[in-house]
Amino acid sequence: MPCPSRSDELVFFVNGRKVIERNADPEVTLLMRLTGTKYACGRGGCGACTVMVSKRDPTSQEIRHFSVTTCLVPICSLYGAAVTTVEGVGSMKTRLHPVQERIAKSHGTQCGFCTPGMVMSMYTLLRNHPQPSEEQLLEALGGNLCRCTGYRPILASGKTFCLESNGCQQKGTGKCCLDLGENDSSSLGRKSDVSPFALSSPQEYHLTPTRMTENPEKRTLTFHGERVTWISPGTFKDLLELKAKHPEAPLILGNTSLGPAMRSKGCLHPILLSPARISELNVVSKTNDGLTIGAGCSLAQVKDILAERVSELPEEKTQTYRALLKHLKSLASQQIRNMASLGGHIISRHSYSDLNPILAVGNATLNLTSEEGTRRIPLSEHFLAGLASADLKPEEILESVYIPHSQKWEFVSAFRQAQCQQNALPDVNAGMRVLFKEGTDIIEDLSITYGGVGAATVSAHKSCQQLLGRQWDELMLDEACRRLLDEVSLPGWAPGGRVEFKRTLVVSFFFKFYLQVLQELKKLIKPFPNSRRYPEISDRFLSALEDFPGTVPQGVQRYQSVDSHQPLQDPVGRPVMHLSGLKHATGEAEFCDDIPMVDKELCMALVTSTRAYAKIISIDLSEALEIPGVVDVITAKDIPGTNGTEDDKLLAVDEVLCVGQIIFAVVAETDVQAKRAIEKIKITYEELEPIIFTIKDAIKHNSFLCPEKKLEQGNIEEAFEKVDQIVEGEVHVGGQEHFYMETQRVLVIPKTEDKELDIYVSTQDPAHVQKTVSSTLNIPINRITCHVKRVGGGFGGKIGRPAVFGAIAAVGALKTGHPIRLVLDREDDMLITGGRHPLFGKYKVGFMNNGRIKALDIECFINGGCTLDDSELVTEFLILKLENAYKIRNLRFRGRACLTNLPSNTAFRGFGFPQGTLVTESCITAVAAKCGLPPEKIREKNMYRTVDKTIYKQAFNPESLIRCWNECLDASSFHNRRKQVEEFNKKNYWKKRGIAVIPMKFSVGFAATSYHQAAALVHIYTDGSVLVTHGGNELGQGIHTKMLQVASRELKIPMSHLHICETSTAMVPNTIATAASVGADINGKAVQNACQILLKRLEPIIKKNPEGTWEEWIEAAFEQRISLSATGYFRGYKAFMDWEKGEGDPFPYYVYGAACSEVEIDCLTGAHKKIRTDIVMDACCSLNPAIDIGQIEGAFIQGMGLYTTEELKYSPEGVLYSRGPDEYKIPTISDVPEEFNVSLLPSSQTPLTIYSSKGLGESGMFLGSSVFFAITDAVAAARKERDIAEDFTVKSPATPEWVRMACADRFTEMVYICPLPLEPPSHPTPWAIFK
Repeated sequence: MPCPSRSDELVFFVNGRKVIERNADPEVTLLMRLTGTKYACGRGGCGACTVMVSKRDPTSQEIRHFSVTTCLVPICSLYGAAVTTVEGVGSMKTRLHPVQERIAKSHGTQCGFCTPGMVMSMYTLLRNHPQPSEEQLLEALGGNLCRCTGYRPILASGKTFCLESNGCQQKGTGKCCLDLGENDSSSLGRKSDVSPFALSSPQEYHLTPTRMTENPEKRTLTFHGERVTWISPGTFKDLLELKAKHPEAPLILGNTSLGPAMRSKGCLHPILLSPARISELNVVSKTNDGLTIGAGCSLAQVKDILAERVSELPEEKTQTYRALLKHLKSLASQQIRNMASLGGHIISRHSYSDLNPILAVGNATLNLTSEEGTRRIPLSEHFLAGLASADLKPEEILESVYIPHSQKWEFVSAFRQAQCQQNALPDVNAGMRVLFKEGTDIIEDLSITYGGVGAATVSAHKSCQQLLGRQWDELMLDEACRRLLDEVSLPGWAPGGRVEFKRTLVVSFFFKFYLQVLQELKKLIKPFPNSRRYPEISDRFLSALEDFPGTVPQGVQRYQSVDSHQPLQDPVGRPVMHLSGLKHATGEAEFCDDIPMVDKELCMALVTSTRAYAKIISIDLSEALEIPGVVDVITAKDIPGTNGTEDDKLLAVDEVLCVGQIIFAVVAETDVQAKRAIEKIKITYEELEPIIFTIKDAIKHNSFLCPEKKLEQGNIEEAFEKVDQIVEGEVHVGGQEHFYMETQRVLVIPKTEDKELDIYVSTQDPAHVQKTVSSTLNIPINRITCHVKRVGGGFGGKIGRPAVFGAIAAVGALKTGHPIRLVLDREDDMLITGGRHPLFGKYKVGFMNNGRIKALDIECFINGGCTLDDSELVTEFLILKLENAYKIRNLRFRGRACLTNLPSNTAFRGFGFPQGTLVTESCITAVAAKCGLPPEKIREKNMYRTVDKTIYKQAFNPESLIRCWNECLDASSFHNRRKQVEEFNKKNYWKKRGIAVIPMKFSVGFAATSYHQAAALVHIYTDGSVLVTHGGNELGQGIHTKMLQVASRELKIPMSHLHICETSTAMVPNTIATAASVGADINGKAVQNACQILLKRLEPIIKKNPEGTWEEWIEAAFEQRISLSATGYFRGYKAFMDWEKGEGDPFPYYVYGAACSEVEIDCLTGAHKKIRTDIVMDACCSLNPAIDIGQIEGAFIQGMGLYTTEELKYSPEGVLYSRGPDEYKIPTISDVPEEFNVSLLPSSQTPLTIYSSKGLGESGMFLGSSVFFAITDAVAAARKERDIAEDFTVKSPATPEWVRMACADRFTEMVYICPLPLEPPSHPTPWAIFK
């Protein structure tokens, strides 16, 4: 094949416009610089960069529309394709698409960073299915993560298009009350008659250009990059010739396996062969005995092909196909399934492959082709193990896969268990097949294959052979389990860890298979009077056969309507749409990295430590500086001012304290060049000791960051002597990654004079960035202006950390004289920035037999990491908030922050409350177990009831707390459902339900008056328009929307007259971090003050012309030289705490709430489903109930993630393993409770705050623990039935591993009886540690 020295032209289309790229680089992906296409993870795991690709199917010649994640799509793969981005779907400048409009008006956007991806996933669904089912909607959005909303309103907007839903489609018109011109979105959800949605106009089809419909070229296309050449043959013959010429070159179709490997592992292939245009690889053929599927078919196509075949054939022939379909529904995301090919999935041979175990037991055959001819090999254990004798030859390609039909008396099943239900790699999966001698239960053939339990897919061949000829009964089951545990062995140090859990799943899956097959046998075999009776399956065991189905959540949101006398123009208290909602949905909302490249801009990448505690011996930069495009390296020596603090350096000097500590930064012309330079830098270390990672080790070494914090009341020792019972216990709460969708990023632009800098940064505290840059560069603060337009999520993680990145980038800008852009990859962001503090708590509780708690002693230790950061404050807040809703006369709370060699942990939504209060609530549960009473009875008995004082002597009235509790019990029908749960548990052995209701008293604000001050600047222009600027930052919580609602009420003008541009330190100086739930409170007061000042100035003019218009009044004021600009100021809520005396008024007010959750667990796998959640929250008079309910829902789901799925794992060397969405699982759309109801407590007042509103940003986080305690309730029911002690060590998150192992049974006993393989001397430590 000729290989031209220059590249061919790459031709494709974007939003209907032809793009010709003459120098296409194969290493460049489709992640373009469009504001709608968001970079969030780089692995295809979050969906933020989703677009629609339209391609002609090489076989059917029909045009396919499918969603893809652009971070994985090589630009060279787009030849002849059409790409539709969110900008092409609709725009504020032209027209909005109903998808965009409805997601905004359903309040489905908060920070808005994920919204374009959500829009594109739904848009693609509608292009393929104008009347989608709710199941299709759930599937389409399964690969799109959102950290803000809690998903419910996003689904609500999508359901308006579904034919069978209760969404609003008005009377056959295809329209909705959320469409433009219909109402003002003053409801959170409407019900109306349903009709199908139709594409609005032929305009939608212009995005698929006519040129696409022409016959594609058959010639070979070649694209040369700097390091990689991409060759795309036009014919099958050309492909075989190229493979023979380049046998080491991989074939690339979806890039879902090769792409992440090239990115994270540095794998480089000089030549890539793309068979995307080869029709022979997409051929599907049906025969009487099986199905052959082309290796080039995407997994989404395979799913459709199998579904069609299942509908055509009798059930007995489709056993393997059904098993494959089961896993295809949960394998990865819709975007990945659209991209990944069947051949690529098989050839990759990942140990966690969901399909290979099923294909192996189903006796699938691989059809191979080369220039030498064709041959067939079985997809066997030897192929999966990579043995050369059973593998492809280098010059061969996989053309197709043959999957035979199953037969009568043959049964095939598939099993998998992952951290969460959707879009998660499995911990363990399995394919199992058994064939019986006709008319009997005698095993004729048996095949069992597991994934996730070794370096490759593992076949239990020996065990299966030894079971041939056996009857399918209990004796066979016991023997099979023992043999499987012997054969499928895992050492304690095995990669991935969770060894006991995985071994338990090995036998638990087989038990499920045993039951399934037994059920099927009983249908086939009708026993004669004298024939052998088959084992009976107890009705209580039948639930083990049922998987948890995916369901679209339903729910109701209740709030108090505004007073009927309130003017229609007054927006306060109304559910006004987020100001940027429509811009979020169209991609026109500009985030930090959406700012176009500025002149002479350079990119920066950070070099971090690979050692946990070490002395830096030497640094060799020579090779890095030789890389073309590298401009400079920024070290601590380049800092003209202060390098952070003595204990917390911006750039490391002489020694490093953790893996991920920043040592220096590389500046280059492009981001790619900077990252390549990093790979060439050589650093020599000398290890130091002791290296401390865990709280346990810190306590052992007396390693702490600050003195102990302590609060005490009553006489605790005396009280313990007078109680009936005493219980002691431990609680472990894992850390949590912020996982804001927009990673840390900053753009620093130096000006030409006076050392001025403009800094565009994603932060919650621009003033802190400004001050840090000032001290780092040794220039006055007034030369530095920080701009924050909007932030793509923060949750506390963008309070302190952005100042570090801003200062380092500013040093680079000062040294080079160029603008510097620094954008962290997800992996680096998670490695460097820290997160929520892990906690270890010990409690001792004394109580009477009736459940009254008389004494409680709690000692908490948090893992602060290697520097102080906010750890002392978190410890203080944790101790202050530990009592939660309970009045206990004798208390002692103590807290310490541990110094360890991990990245410093920092502020996170709830600020210690979600961890600490879990200890308190665990005490309550333990007391209930000892008293033989339900936990809710113990909670009620010990709750604050009358006006009282807290442990720190602050007075408060618990009336709203009691109201929330009672309304939650009533709204959730708690007592009736408690009985139903108990009844369910009596009837089911392998599935258990749990229910829990949790009260909450959450203290709002900072414990210092100076942190509650705020300022605002309001300008009125001569045309009557008003510009509002304040010190709060838009993080997605709708603060700008609320501020305009306040200004609208105060100035008595419509919101359409008002505008907020950005938060800028040049407009409002000395601002306080937008945090602690008081952003809208204090800035609202400042805006109110400014507006009142202006209105007072206008009073004489208004009195003189009361019938005049706003515009006339402003014009008259200007003529009379009245200032139309005013600074508003709020001095802050009074707050203080005297730790010496142990008393104070640290918090301005409390938010009260209660949540009831019900779950069902699978005792065999540890999986759970959330059946229902009811939340009642005291919002007093909500400024905007839509935004406030969104905050509650989002915080609840984030808290639910903390307590159930989000797990941080570190290597024994202190390296964070979980550095992306593949390893770290935040809740997905399928994790939302099936019924999710939120109510705002009506008729509640507080005179302290702006219009009697309350800050609700953080409080809902802890209510996610209601799911945790519902899970532990279900686990306790299982343990009680098995006669195991009901009290057990509480460990959060309640992962499937923890749940499964806590539900101890015959299978967990087998695992512990069968010893693990001995660990070799070179692996004395476990695979992972939990901090």
